[in-house]
Amino acid sequence: MRITKFGHACVRIEGDGGVVVIDPGVFTDAAALAGADAVLITHEHADHVHPDHLRGTDVPVWTIAAVERLLRDQAPEVAERVTVVRPGDRLEVAGTAVEVVGHKHAVIHPDYDRFDNSGYVLESGGTSVYHPGDALTPPGRAVDVLLAPVSAPWLKVAEAVDFVREVAAPRSLGIHDCVYSDIGLDMVATHMGNLLPAGQSFERREPGQDL
Repeated sequence: MRITKFGHACVRIEGDGGVVVIDPGVFTDAAALAGADAVLITHEHADHVHPDHLRGTDVPVWTIAAVERLLRDQAPEVAERVTVVRPGDRLEVAGTAVEVVGHKHAVIHPDYDRFDNSGYVLESGGTSVYHPGDALTPPGRAVDVLLAPVSAPWLKVAEAVDFVREVAAPRSLGIHDCVYSDIGLDMVATHMGNLLPAGQSFERREPGQDL
């Protein structure tokens, strides 16, 4: 499995059967979708889904009902190739096994309504990777790679560290990283290095770089 980090929360995963792109939002270059066979979207926020990017391809999309409604309103031609998924679903997307995990976005503030959010565990060639979207919901199983959110209005560093510890993947790749400056992201990496137990590593990548 080849895992490539793109802007903010977007990751491109090349498995045995094809290429799956997760969460190509407004902070992601549309080039992330070049050659993709499928798109997975975790939730409706613009940093995770950008209708213009999806209009520029004919790639099928798998996502939750809230995103399908957004696309039906803003990009009906894209909505026609959406498959709606639900928590607990198990499916095959571009030759890759996918499990849908969780159903709610992390709390931004108690006065806001909660958004729906589902993450995805992908497995191909004996390697598994988990993208939680905007949530700290554990995958409920062991995974080889965690795509770990590191900066957000709903997240502090202690929570990010504890989530990485809880999932206990041997490798974690920092995502959801446009909110912090390089200085802030260096601080996160330092805390991860200081606080993760033996057998767990945390890594940063620039857009376009492979894990």
